[in-house]
Amino acid sequence: MSDVNWAADPRAVVLEFANTHADAGGRVERLRSAETLGTWLQEVDWFGATPEPEVLTDADAAEVRQLRDALVTMLLAHGGDPDIPAEETRRAEALMRRAGRRYPVTMEVDGNGARLLPLHDGLPGTLARVLGAASELAFAGDWSRLKACRNEPCHFAFADRTRNTSAAYCSPQCASQASMRAYRARQKAAAAPKKS
Repeated sequence: MSDVNWAADPRAVVLEFANTHADAGGRVERLRSAETLGTWLQEVDWFGATPEPEVLTDADAAEVRQLRDALVTMLLAHGGDPDIPAEETRRAEALMRRAGRRYPVTMEVDGNGARLLPLHDGLPGTLARVLGAASELAFAGDWSRLKACRNEPCHFAFADRTRNTSAAYCSPQCASQASMRAYRARQKAAAAPKKS
């Protein structure tokens, strides 16, 4: 069980969900199957109503991965990743819109402000909480500060805390790897024989 107050921290909700993917740094795919999806849901347990693992299916895990991958695509676009075609971003946005209709939220207003909360519990509620958290960040003007690392084997989601929102990599190591890869590509292109 995490120490994060998930219901109160929309940035943490979105980043936790986005960072369930595998990478070259050793993170494993958290949503690979019904079993691993169930384990992840129990770990985050955002609303205390996690479905029993046997209720989940591999098709559920595939649907959740698809939504997660669309979210990561949007976060890569936030970071200006040149390898993300505009058409891929449009497809990701369309998938997020469909998910918003499928996993609805309701507004809760109190003396401290307003929050978007799921109408359902279990898996639908968890996905609605992710979408609601993204909406809360957009309303607050912070949505574009969430990015995914442009270093291709990484794509770790992070909050850009720079003043001019220019961060493109999650760490200096990833920036260095990407820079070295670009340098090698330029060297290879320069050494290639010219076509006549």
